[in-house]
Amino acid sequence: MSDDHTSQAIGAYGSRLARLNPTPTIDRLAKEGIMLENAFVTNSICTPSRASIMTGQFGQVNGVVDLSGRLAPENQYLPIEIKKQGYETAMIGKWHLKHAPEAFDYYNVLPGQGDYHNPTLYSNEGGEKKEIRFEEDLVREVNATTYDGHSSDVITDISLEWLKNKRDKSKPFLLMHQFKAPHDFFEYAPRYKDYLEDVEIPEPANMWYNGNNGSIATRGENNELMDTIGSSIGHRNVIRNMGMHMGIDPNIPDPEYKKMAYQEYLKRYLRCVKGVDDNVKRIFDYLEAEGIMDNTIIIYTGDQGFMLGEHDYIDKRWMYEESQRMPFLVRYPKTIKAGSRTDAMVNNTDFAPTMIDMVGGKIPDYMQGSSFKSILETQKEPEGWKQDTYYRYWMHMAHKHNNPAHFGIRTKEYKLIFYYGRDYNTERNTSEQKWAHNPESMSDFITPVAWEFYDLKNDPEEMDNRYGDEKYATVISDLKTRLEELRSEVKEDDSKYPQIKKVVNEYWD
Repeated sequence: MSDDHTSQAIGAYGSRLARLNPTPTIDRLAKEGIMLENAFVTNSICTPSRASIMTGQFGQVNGVVDLSGRLAPENQYLPIEIKKQGYETAMIGKWHLKHAPEAFDYYNVLPGQGDYHNPTLYSNEGGEKKEIRFEEDLVREVNATTYDGHSSDVITDISLEWLKNKRDKSKPFLLMHQFKAPHDFFEYAPRYKDYLEDVEIPEPANMWYNGNNGSIATRGENNELMDTIGSSIGHRNVIRNMGMHMGIDPNIPDPEYKKMAYQEYLKRYLRCVKGVDDNVKRIFDYLEAEGIMDNTIIIYTGDQGFMLGEHDYIDKRWMYEESQRMPFLVRYPKTIKAGSRTDAMVNNTDFAPTMIDMVGGKIPDYMQGSSFKSILETQKEPEGWKQDTYYRYWMHMAHKHNNPAHFGIRTKEYKLIFYYGRDYNTERNTSEQKWAHNPESMSDFITPVAWEFYDLKNDPEEMDNRYGDEKYATVISDLKTRLEELRSEVKEDDSKYPQIKKVVNEYWD
C-alpha cells in the first residue's frame, strides 16, 4: 500500500497520465491478475482509511473518524484473524494509527508521517531501545533506528530483510508493506531528479474550466468562498495552493502561475510514484527468485484517492471521483484469471474480510464489510452484492485545505452528496467569524449547506451538479431514501452529534 497513490497515476487505469508509463511494475498486476474499477474509500483521509482496512468497520464503529483517531492492539483485527490461520504477520512502513501495531508478530514503522529522507523507524526488535512518544501522547519503549536513504528504498530494504532472514519460512506470511510515498510534499529520491524533466505533463481540462461542478457549499453564495474552500493549484485559494508549496513566485500571474505549479506538482508526485514502482519490482524480483511469486496473493492499493488538479483541487478528502476511488489490483494465478476486470462496487471495509476469506478464515461478525473473494475469482457479483457505497468526510475545514464536512452515497450510475458544513467535535460553530484572514484552522467556521447530484453515466467527470433538476427528482428521492437506510446500516446516524443531526433534519428535503 502506498500513501495517496491515486488510480489516475497508475497506467493500468488508463487516465491522461497513462501514456507516461508511470507504473510498469504495478501495471503487471492488472495484466496478470485483476483490476477493480469501482473500489472506494469510505473516508478519504489517511488514518480513518487505514483503520477501516484493519478493522473492516466504518468510522463510527471503530472510533477512528479523523487524524486524531487511534487503533489499540486488541482492535487491530486483520492480523489477529490472519494469525488464527497459522500465518506469521509483519507491518513495515507507514502505520499512522497512533498505538504501535502490536497485534503483528513483527513491526518496523514510521512514527506519524515519518520522514522521506533518512527516516527513523520504530520496531519491536533490534535498534536502540528508548522511551519515546510513539505518536502524540502515547509513550512507548521502542527500538528506534535511523536509516540512511529515501524512505521508499528503506522500507523495501526492511521488508526484504524480513522476507529473507527474519520470518519463519515454515509458515505462510502476511506482509503489509506500506510506503510513505507519494504523500505530500513529494520528496523524491535524488536519482529521479531528471525523470520527466523535459516532459509536458497532460493537464485535466477541468483544472481550467469547472463547469457546474460544486454548489454554494463549495463556492459560497455568489462564489464568495472560492478563494477559501478547497486548496487549489493556482492563485484561486489564497489560504493554500500548490504554487505556495512548489516555490513558484507568487507575483507571477495566472494562468502561467497555475501551469507552472501544476507541472512541478505532477513531476514531484510522479517521481515519488516512480520510486514506489521500482521498489515494488524489487519485492517481485525476490518472490520470483525464491520461487513463491505464483503462490503469493499480491494486492496493491493506496490508502485513498488523490486530486491531481481535477476541478482545480489538490489533496484528497472530497467525495469527488479522483479522491473517493482507490486503486485495487490483485495477482494470484492459482484462482484469479490474468487480465480480469470487474466493475463490482467494493469499499475499504471489505478489504479485511476478503483477505481473511482468501486464507481460509471465518469472517467475524463484528466486521461490517463483506468478502469479495468470489468476485476476484469469477468477475461476477454474487446474489445480493452491494450496489452502493457510503462516504463520510468528517474533518470540516481542516489543515487549510478547507474541505467542508460531508457525506453521501455512490452507486454505479449516480452520486448524491450532502454538505452539512459543521465540525463534529465542537459546539462553537457560528456564522459570525470573518473570512478575511488566514487562520491556522477554520474548523469552527460554519459553511453553507447544500446537496450535489451527479449522473455519472452521462457526466463521469462530475462537471454538472443536477440537484434540483426535475428530470432527476425521482432518482434523487430514491437515493435519499437509500442513503438514510445506509447510514443506519453502517451506524453513521450522528446520534452523538446533535448539531449535525439538526442540520441534516432541517435540510434533508
